[in-house]
Amino acid sequence: MGSAAPEPVITGVMDFDRTSFGDPAADWTIRMATAKDDERMVFWEPYGALDRSPAAVWRARVYEARHLGAIRLERHRLGKADAVRESYGAMAEVLSGLT
Repeated sequence: MGSAAPEPVITGVMDFDRTSFGDPAADWTIRMATAKDDERMVFWEPYGALDRSPAAVWRARVYEARHLGAIRLERHRLGKADAVRESYGAMAEVLSGLT
């Protein structure tokens, strides 16, 4: 259907992995390289700086929410209830940056 549809029409479905493929900011390795301002910073010398445009920063927040969700599931799987509870604050902070 064209744009004249009276309500939204689903025209296709993509999973998250396919839509983020090729964006370095979506990768776990990049997430870990940016997690702390320590000796990991040397990674960026040969790799080059990440895109810090407003759109890239927004996408990075989406990816961080996805990573935090994966971390939370792993903590749950390992029976680390306290660590799961600690993750709520981090997720709330990331989500507040998306609204």
